[in-house]
This record gives sequence, structure tokens and C-alpha cells, in this order.
Amino acid sequence: MDSTQLALLALILGVAIGGLVSTVILGSLRARDRFRAETSSAVPEGVSAVLHAMDDPAAVIDASFTVLAASGSAAPFGMVEGVAIPAEELKAVARRARSGESAATETLRLRRGAPPAESRLVVVRATPISARSMFLILRDITEKERVEEMRRDFVANTSHELKTPVGAVSLLAEAIESAADDPDQVRAFASRLTAEASRLALLTSRIMSLSRLQAADELNDDRDVSVDEVVASAVEAHAIQADSAGVTVVRGGERGLYVRGDPQVLSEALGNLVANAIAYSPSGSAVGVGVRAVDRIAEIAVTDRGIGINEGEQERVFERFYRADQARSRRTGGTGLGLAIVKHAVQRHGGEVTVWSRPGRGSTFTIRLPLVDGPMVDEPRKKRKKRTKAAPKQPAPAVPTPLNGDTP
Repeated sequence: MDSTQLALLALILGVAIGGLVSTVILGSLRARDRFRAETSSAVPEGVSAVLHAMDDPAAVIDASFTVLAASGSAAPFGMVEGVAIPAEELKAVARRARSGESAATETLRLRRGAPPAESRLVVVRATPISARSMFLILRDITEKERVEEMRRDFVANTSHELKTPVGAVSLLAEAIESAADDPDQVRAFASRLTAEASRLALLTSRIMSLSRLQAADELNDDRDVSVDEVVASAVEAHAIQADSAGVTVVRGGERGLYVRGDPQVLSEALGNLVANAIAYSPSGSAVGVGVRAVDRIAEIAVTDRGIGINEGEQERVFERFYRADQARSRRTGGTGLGLAIVKHAVQRHGGEVTVWSRPGRGSTFTIRLPLVDGPMVDEPRKKRKKRTKAAPKQPAPAVPTPLNGDTP
């Protein structure tokens, strides 16, 4: 075979390879155009505009669970256009609807936003709209469930706890009437009557506070709150209790952190943790309140060296009226509502509260809240004044001794 034939063969081979490559490229382009056409046709015209105008979270997803179109309120639940939905629970509902070729409905608890955001109770309905697409809509029933739960709890609270001090007040009143001729007995019964009335007032106040926290979805005074001010308010509110119990409260950790919320509600929630720590700590011990920032989360920990809580009871301490140590709770005058109030108050702020405890070693309750950027404060510039005479030196102001900065 001479050089001419070899050149001709190479030319033919090059044309064949070029044609094959062109065919592959053309096929790929056609497949891409066909996929785009199928994807665009999966969302009927005008559906995107309708979704964007909806208040409820809703989305159209394809067979790979990728969101093709979504309403604005769907983003906190992870349904973002062009991204696969992350919640496995939603995928399971979509699979069931696709396999049954009909709508599927299920009630789920889904987290709205990144941790430690509060989970929401939602009714999810998945409906096939084509061979490759599915329509998902979420109806948030958290508030409806909360109102119903509040109604049930209020009835249970009043029937379970209020009847005890009310009955005691009635009996003590009868005893005072019977002992009218004995001043010492009257004074003793009157003292017990005052104690029961105080207990009844505290219990009623806490039941109302818990009911308000359960009923309200929005906070009354929502603003940027200094964590330092919340901690200082909670510690100062229980200074007398700490002195009476012989317990030292130590504040440590980071400063200058801010969260979003109602300062009064946060102070009362943290105050409940401080009060519990003081009540369950032995005389001469210390209660630590530590603050730190971890991954844009403010952690406020209250640590005591008290009796501790058994591991099996730690999950129940946030239940209303649950007391891990019944005898100790009666001596300290606890209502069993403090930790339930803390839980609901923190959840209202998009956070969570956790507990670590070991019997005989103490407990640590930690409030975790999303951090926000603190307000910008412009420091005023100091103006220099020209002095004609040397001013006499003034004594330096006394600097207060700072609190112990050790983290509990």
C-alpha cells in the first residue's frame, strides 16, 4: 500500500470518527433539550406565579425530589427551587403518593429552619400532577394543636393542683374558727393559712404564665436583647434566696452577646433555672452561670453541685408538675411548673433547653438561642479643651472588683 492509499484511508477514518463524534454531541444536545422541555412542561404555565402568591408552604417536585417551583414560605422547611428536599419524611410521603397514584396525607413534625429552631406540626399532602412531577403542600397546625393542648392542660392543672391548696385554706379557716378562744392555736393556723395562700398565688401565677406562653405565637416585646442583661437580671432577682441558702452565684464566660426576643420572658426563664439550682444546692456550695457562643448559638448554662437527677428521669423534668424528688420539692415549695415554663419560653424564642445530670454530682441546664449581631454603638469623640492653667490632679475613681470569671 503506497502513501496515497494510506492518506486516503486516514482521511476516510478521520471523517468516520468526526461523524461519530458529531452524532454523539448532537444526541447529547437533543437529550438535554428534551429533558429541559420535559422539566418545563412538568410545571404548568402559571403554577409558579400561583405558588409564589401562596401563604402556605407548597412546592412542585420532580421524580428525583428536586424542587421545580415553590412558595416563599416553603424555604424554611428546606423546599428551595433547584435543590432536592432534605427531609426524608417528605420524600416518604411523595413516594407513597407516586406508588399509589393518588394523593397521600400525613401529619409530621418538621423543623422550620436550622437547629435549634422549634419543630412544627404540619399536615403534608402529596398529589401527583404528571408522570414525573408531584405537588406538595404543608398546612401548619401547630397553633391549633397548641390551643387545644392549652385547653386540656388548663383543665388538668386546675383539677390536679389548685384543689389541694384551696382545700387546705378551707380546712384551716374552719380550724381557726374552732380555736377562736386559743390565741396560740389561732396564730399557728393563721401562719399555715398564709403559707397556703402564698402557695396558691404562686401556683396560679405560674399556670397563667405557662398558658400565655403556650397560647402566644409572637412575643410582646421582640427586640435585640443583651445576654449580659438577662443574666444580671436573673442573678439579682435571686440574690436574697442565695444569701439565705448560703449559696454563692458565680457568673462567667463570654460577654457582649445578643439574642432576639423578649427580655422579661428570657429573664424569668433563666431565673427559674437559677432558683432551682440554689434550692437544690447544699449550703456553702456555688452555682455557676456560664455563657459562650458556639456556631452562631448562644449557650447559657446553669450548673449546681446538688443531688443530681437520675438518667431515667431527665427526659421528664420538663413536664408540668413532674418532680424528680417529691419530698425535696415539698420542702423547697416547688410547684413543678418552673422547668415547663423554661421549656416553652425558650421554644418561643426559636431555641431549646437541655439537661446534663449525675446523681451526687449535680446538674447543668443549658439554654441555646440563635445569636444576632449586637447594635452598633458609636463612641462620641472626646473634644480636647485648651487649658490655660495646670488643673489639679483628681484622685482616680475606685474600680469595683470584678466577679470571678471562671466558667462553671
